[in-house]
This record gives sequence, C-alpha cells and structure tokens, in this order.
Amino acid sequence: MDKMLIGWAEESLVPEKKVSVAGQFFERISEYVESEITATAMAVECNGEQLIMISADLVGMPNFVLNMAREKFAKMCDEVDPMKIVISVTHTHCSHTLVRENAPIAETQKTLNEFLPADNQYQPLVKPDDSVITGEEATEFVTDRLALAAKKAWDNRDECYYTNEFGRAAVGMCRRVVYDDNTAQMWGDVNTANFDSLEGGNDSGVELLYVFDKNKKLTGIVANIACPAQILEQRSFISADYWGRAKNNIREKLGKDIYLLGICGAAGDQCPRDLVRWVDPETPIDDPNVKRPNPIKRKADPSMYDVSGCNRVGKRIANEIVSVYEEITELQNAPILEHKVATLNLPLRKATMTEYNEAVRELKAYIAENEGKEFNFDDLAKMYVYVGTINRFREQQNKEVFPTEAHVIRLGNIAIATNPFELFLDYGNRMKARSYAEQTFVVQLCNGMGGYLPTAKAEEHGHYSAYISSGNVGHVGGDILTRWTIEEINKMFKA
Repeated sequence: MDKMLIGWAEESLVPEKKVSVAGQFFERISEYVESEITATAMAVECNGEQLIMISADLVGMPNFVLNMAREKFAKMCDEVDPMKIVISVTHTHCSHTLVRENAPIAETQKTLNEFLPADNQYQPLVKPDDSVITGEEATEFVTDRLALAAKKAWDNRDECYYTNEFGRAAVGMCRRVVYDDNTAQMWGDVNTANFDSLEGGNDSGVELLYVFDKNKKLTGIVANIACPAQILEQRSFISADYWGRAKNNIREKLGKDIYLLGICGAAGDQCPRDLVRWVDPETPIDDPNVKRPNPIKRKADPSMYDVSGCNRVGKRIANEIVSVYEEITELQNAPILEHKVATLNLPLRKATMTEYNEAVRELKAYIAENEGKEFNFDDLAKMYVYVGTINRFREQQNKEVFPTEAHVIRLGNIAIATNPFELFLDYGNRMKARSYAEQTFVVQLCNGMGGYLPTAKAEEHGHYSAYISSGNVGHVGGDILTRWTIEEINKMFKA
C-alpha cells in the first residue's frame, strides 16, 4: 500500500446511571451531565504499518483498563496488532471511577487500616447507592466503548490528505509556587512576601494535525496542548471540561461531523489557572489548598474553577484551531508511518530508611492527635503522604524498576511520543527541543498510569506532585525516558 488511510470514530462514555466521580481525595457522585464525555479514535494505516490513537475523557488509563480494551478490540478485529492501539486521557476530573473486578484492597487503604484504630476507620464523604454505576460496571462499559471506537475508526479508514500545523493558545500555566526557603507548594499562595517564583515555565504552543478526505474536505483534527483538562475538577457532575467546549465550538464553525482528538502534552506541573493573577472560585470549593485569606480582585481570566472559565478556554482553543485552519494553503499525502512500541524498565523512585521511619512516626502522631475523630477525605489527603512513603519502602524491597510502555511514532513530518506519567513540562520541552522532527507531539497519561514524574528541582522543593507518594518514578527515570525518546525519534528522522 502506497497511500495513507485514516478513519475516525467517536463513542459516548456517558452511562445511563450516575457515576462515582474520580479525581479528588473527596468522594463525589455526579448530579447531572454538564457536557458529554467521549472516546475519540483515529485509525491510520500506511505501507503495512498501523496506529489507532484514542483520546478518552477520563482521569487516567490504568493498565487493566488498557488491557481489557485491547482484548475486546482483538475479538472484534484481527487485522490490527492490539499493541498499536494508543489510549490517552484528557485528565478530566469529572468522569468515571474505574475498578477492576475482584480487585484486592488498595495498598493505601490496607496500610491505613494497619494504623487506624479498628473502631475508627476512614469514612467516605458520600456512598454510592443503586442509582450509581459501580466501578466494575463502569470499567466494562468504558472498555466496551473504547474497543468499539477503535473498531469503527479502523473500518472507516479511507484515502486522505493531511497537514501538520502550529498554533498558540494560553491554556497551561505552572501550578507549583516556590518560596524563599526553597520549598514549593502546588496551588501555593503568591500573595505573600515569601513568594519567590513559579517553579517552571509554560508552553502555549498547540501542535496540530488536520486530516482531510480524498476530496480535500476536513474530517478531523488532532490538537496537542500541555495542560490537563481540570478546570471543573472540584464539581459533582460529568464533564469533558474544556475539550468538550472546544469541540462544540469547532463543530459550530467547521461542521457538525468534524472530529477533535484532544491530547494532553507534558503537563505534570501545569494547570489552567494563573496563580499570579489569582481569581477566586465563583462558588465554594472544599479544598484548603485553594483558599486565600485575603484575595485581591483582579482583572484577569474568569474563575478557572467554574463553567465561565471553561467556556473561555474552550473558545480560546477553538478560535486558534479555526484561525490556523483558515490559513492552510497546502495539503500532504506522503505515505510515511513508522510505529515503535517498547517497554522501558525505569528505576523505581526509592524511599530512604530515614524517610520511611519519619513517615511511620508522622502517621502515628497524626492519628494520635486526632483520636476519636471520624477520619475523612481531608485527613486522607494529609495521611496519604506518609502512607505512600511507607508503601514505597516496602515495595522497593522486592522491586527495582517500573515497567513503562512507551511509543514513538512518525506520521509524515511529525513525531508522536507517549508515556504513562503526569510528566513535568521540562521533560517535554527537552524532547521537543532535541527532536529532529518538524513537530513533536508529547502524549502523557497514555497506556498506563505511573503517577507524577517530577524534575530534580521539584523533588528538592517537595510538596504534592513531587512527593515519593506522588509517583512511581523520579527524575533519574525521567532523564532515561527523555533520552530514549529523543534517540528513537531521531532514528526515524535522520538529519
């Protein structure tokens, strides 16, 4: 075959029942559907090589979900290697909680139960009833839809044209605040004399791929943005967050049948909020890390915790995508597709003996200080730091590495590189800067869940997203992943 074939499909992930909403320490049950959550798939075939990319409006892609979706697809279609299926998530915090059938009790809960008094176990904020889809049911439902989207996209593939383009939209900003004592806080308050800097930068670039049918009519768009979709992360409803808004706006302007495959770039330290020009939530947020004692009214974006902010970001992205589309003058149909799949054994981030002993001491002290209290999500957020360190210390006694599925793909003039982490921006910047490709799409939270992958400076500064408990791999593994990715891309794009 000497032509590029591409097909599209989209499946709704909205169930008939309510969902247990994932993405926060506190438990939530969806009250309604604020916007449709979907799985969007693009299937590509060229010269015997294959790729099916899926973007799902979920908070994460656990290995058991990935494996189930691939297995279900394999039963529908024997033409495609299931390992050539790439499933990433937009990281919306307003979607399903996914649970494996007969899953053992989570290590976090198991360790907590060791330390908490038997008569004073953790109490969830809300408990699902029969009106709520169970985690096991949600997993079956979601994996059915992922497999179906992949199959339909494969069946829909046809001759095409495409072009890779570039835009800019201010969406992601660093969410880690550094203070004058060399410590950091995610969502830290900057309105203090001790504020020194934001720990990292941001990337306003939007990597774009536009796909056209053989008659040169637009069929779909891939957009890569270095920011998770978590404007509405504190709310109790189902929502695709800003990607849902962007898709609806694009369809209003370019056609109701246009597909939008949204990909989250390296953004472990990024968020849709400007912490310097802080705008308080319009409605209350039950999160102590978000509260400001003396907020100053700013002329800035609307609240990036509310629908108003979601509308603004969705419009901003859509406007840029449409603007770039209107300037396209030349299409390509070069039949170039390469796809490498690998498993990297990245070194597990280890806890020292001192860190372990300190975690045990601090956890016991916290429980003792709160004797007789019903422990809730706020306590869980505080205790998880110690529990995670304890669990890592135990894990590392028999485990040295974290197996990591990674893909490097060449599609025409662009490189696509995947990883399962919430990868800090600096790693993605290094990949893009040293890549020989004309454009490099970095895809995080893809084909597995490895937690946050912080930089060395973030580990030094500490706090959430840089704790040992925040992820499986540290900066040493991040450097290995980055070097491997650059090397593999540059093999495909020889200078």
